[in-house]
Amino acid sequence: MTLTTKTIELEFERVIAAAVDEVFDAWLDPAIPGKPWHGAAKLIFAPEVDGLFYFRTHRKEGGGGEISHYGRFTAIDRPGRIQHTFVSPFTWGLESLVTVTFKGKGGDTLMNLHHGGLPDDEKGRRHELGWNYLLDVLVKHYAGQR
Repeated sequence: MTLTTKTIELEFERVIAAAVDEVFDAWLDPAIPGKPWHGAAKLIFAPEVDGLFYFRTHRKEGGGGEISHYGRFTAIDRPGRIQHTFVSPFTWGLESLVTVTFKGKGGDTLMNLHHGGLPDDEKGRRHELGWNYLLDVLVKHYAGQR
């Protein structure tokens, strides 16, 4: 497999039926569904600037197995922005960057997730499926709250 040096950026936007502070705090709470670290088989999680995270998930396709992910929080600006690095086998072990922003929209939250520095290949593009799935779970979690 040849490692590509070209990278892609992915952008996602959702409206969450909850206040900005609540959605911001939820992103850093592994107990709430809709984030990568929720439901991990193993989790090490220090949500503070320069704090590290590691989580291991069970792989459903390709015969099972486990996938490790890790990174470092680079910015936590409550209640507007969380930024962290992201490394997994799907980034070829290279560091990518995730930025999540939160803005009020009436009583709801407009959430934007930007994932940059992903390899421009099938593995990098698979993040689109993963983020869409997780963010839809988060939207559904809050839709049932009101």
